[in-house]
Amino acid sequence: MFGDSNLATDAVCAPGGGALDVRVVSRRPDEVVGFGDTRIHTATAVFDVRVSEVSMPVDGDVLEVGGERFVVQGEPVKDQDGLVWTLDVRLTT
Repeated sequence: MFGDSNLATDAVCAPGGGALDVRVVSRRPDEVVGFGDTRIHTATAVFDVRVSEVSMPVDGDVLEVGGERFVVQGEPVKDQDGLVWTLDVRLTT
């Protein structure tokens, strides 16, 4: 999946201030969030990255993809096989 140019893209991950060239799979599902009686439709961004490329991402790490900078928010989650991190991110300004 990470080798397929239709599914994955090159990115730069900056864990702990360093810079690593990585491949990521992007998912950008829309999410509907309830706030009182109001429902808010918002875009989200999630990236999958191989554990072999980023051993321990943490909240606050920066990921640059296609000229956009994202910040990891929350605790990254490994898949059941321990091979892929799922990073919940937000776009930075």
